[in-house]
Amino acid sequence: MSLFSRTDKSLIGQWWWTVDRGMLSAFMVLSLIGVALVATGSPSVAERIGYGYYHFFVRHMIILGPALLLLLGTSMLSHKFIRRLAALLFVGSLLTMLMVLGVGNDIKGARRWVHVLGFSLQPSEFIKPSFAIMAAWMMSLQKEKSNFKGNAITAGFYLLTVTLLILQPDFGMTFLVTSIWAAQIFLAGFPFRLLVLLLIVGILGVFMAYQGLDHVHSRIDRYLDPASGDSYQIDKSLEAFQNGGIIGTGPGQGTVKMSLPDAHADFIFSVAGEEMGMLFVFFIISIYGLILLRGYNRLMDSDDMFVVLAAGGLLTVFGLQAAVHMGSALHLFPTKGMTLPFVSYGGSSLLSMGITAGAILGLTRNKARSGLSRGGLSLQTNRAHRTARRGVNTSPGV
Repeated sequence: MSLFSRTDKSLIGQWWWTVDRGMLSAFMVLSLIGVALVATGSPSVAERIGYGYYHFFVRHMIILGPALLLLLGTSMLSHKFIRRLAALLFVGSLLTMLMVLGVGNDIKGARRWVHVLGFSLQPSEFIKPSFAIMAAWMMSLQKEKSNFKGNAITAGFYLLTVTLLILQPDFGMTFLVTSIWAAQIFLAGFPFRLLVLLLIVGILGVFMAYQGLDHVHSRIDRYLDPASGDSYQIDKSLEAFQNGGIIGTGPGQGTVKMSLPDAHADFIFSVAGEEMGMLFVFFIISIYGLILLRGYNRLMDSDDMFVVLAAGGLLTVFGLQAAVHMGSALHLFPTKGMTLPFVSYGGSSLLSMGITAGAILGLTRNKARSGLSRGGLSLQTNRAHRTARRGVNTSPGV
């Protein structure tokens, strides 16, 4: 039995019948999995660094509520208000990132965080969804107005954002923002040489970081040759998966997690592997796959360039961040401190992902589909055929 009638004209009623409820359910399932894994993975980390047993779990629950409210609230917004929200968030994130360079907390040689009301806030987390939407807005405007230099403005946004990220430095976030822009360039149908140029610039950037930054040099060397340095984290991560096997040791029964650094955040996927096993790991991966498939399928049914570019960029960063986190835990990529969306502990990441998921749901609501979409065009074609057949059957002399 449905919560709302199809004739319900209220904001919530209209939202319920237009939002992708399958995708919404997948986000909620990920949130529940995150609660369970943070509850079992965080106590050992908290005790190791001198905090209370449930320190991280309590903070995770405090942030999860607002994150889910942001998800639901953003998913109810019109495209116009999503653009306005992104503009405010983009400007605020840039200004805060500038402030971080001067007064931010220096952790492991990087300035990325500021303290707000007892919580550490990472402004660069919010640049991801806001940049994706702002870039899509400017690029789509140029498609509509030939005299509007939207692509040049987008390039300026990208250079400013990447410059601030490199100054922190935060190459992981730089990689994600670059991937958003590359995906949007591809979806917009720009010349392929631009993507090749962006790829070359990215490779040069990685090479320069490898040569100039010790921690980047060390991570890549340890990935290529674990014996070349300290590989304790990845060794423990792989040991956790081996210990879990196919069905896992059981919730709360993991032992390797007790000595796994950042088990509640950067390596929470390893906790899932140890305690829930390979089958559950595949279940988690399938949820992320479901979100991406349903999201991109909705984009195929839209002829709105802004929707295609914005939601395409947001889906790209969502899927890519999940892939990097899981790949790092399995030693498929060099280790990178990147959270697993909606699962890992992390206040800024959780709030940012709430906005990202809400914007994806809001942009891909059914009302965005038009008669030129794949489904709409098919429907119109079927109607035309039926009309033609009726005309033939009822015409004189037939």
